[in-house]
Amino acid sequence: MSSRISMILAGVLLLGALIAGYWGLVLSRPEPVVAVAPPVINNGPVAAIEDPTRQPVVVLAHDVPPFVALTAADLTVEKLKTVPAGSLTSLEQAVGRTPWRALQAGTWLTEESFNAGGNLSRMIRADERALAVAVDEVTGAGGQLNPGDYVDVMLYLRSENGNPQPSAQTVIPALRLLGVGEQLGLTNDGTPGSPVAVTAEDRARQQQGRASARTVLLAVPEQLMSRLVLAVQAGSLRLALRSADEQRLSRYWAGDSDSAQNLDNAKRDLYQFNQLAQTAPPISNFNPTATKNAAPRRSGVEVIRGNQVTQQTP
Repeated sequence: MSSRISMILAGVLLLGALIAGYWGLVLSRPEPVVAVAPPVINNGPVAAIEDPTRQPVVVLAHDVPPFVALTAADLTVEKLKTVPAGSLTSLEQAVGRTPWRALQAGTWLTEESFNAGGNLSRMIRADERALAVAVDEVTGAGGQLNPGDYVDVMLYLRSENGNPQPSAQTVIPALRLLGVGEQLGLTNDGTPGSPVAVTAEDRARQQQGRASARTVLLAVPEQLMSRLVLAVQAGSLRLALRSADEQRLSRYWAGDSDSAQNLDNAKRDLYQFNQLAQTAPPISNFNPTATKNAAPRRSGVEVIRGNQVTQQTP
């Protein structure tokens, strides 16, 4: 019995040894090498994908002086999603043309870039004039004025020999501020009249310059220029800042149907010339013949009692 069990165990061990040997042979076989093709590198030029939403705009590559014809080296073409109104779109439109003023690098070119006049002259309309007015921290709304604001010009007249009573009035309402100190606002085509502050230091310097400004530039209707100049010489001016919620101020003096009425109201509300100048009005319609033929004045005191008039000599 024991010899039979021994034979069975020997057979099992032999079978296990055969299986283990076969498995070892399978594992010891080398794996087949799979050849991998190297990636193909294209060193040729890659065609740029054009964005149909961007349009070409001619921009200055560097600063250019006035009265010098532009060359192709002065210009570059940039693709912008938002194209400025009236901007040039090809180099041929700008090469050979002469600007009348100095232009800075990065400026997009329009037809107005080649028109005569500086930035200030391109900030006013044809029926306006730019006038500088002296201000200080009090008369200039506490130094908080900015280009583009709208102000009412107030006049204060002191009590003097030719002006028995002090008075105050609004000389001209809703005048647009073109500039405060050295900082200008936007021109008619929307470009900045002064260099744009990029860094925080530049912005702080501009803010300090506005706060300490001693002059402001006003866009004055041509018909009211003489009145404002006279008011400047007649008394003390104050600038009253108007609310930004008044959306129609940009067309207060031009274009709208109410502009003519606004002008008439401003003329009617102003003092007459001789009142601003604090002088007596001149005698008009003097007729020497009528004076000669008039009845001689009677000396004495005229006494009126009801419907009776008597003359009494003291």
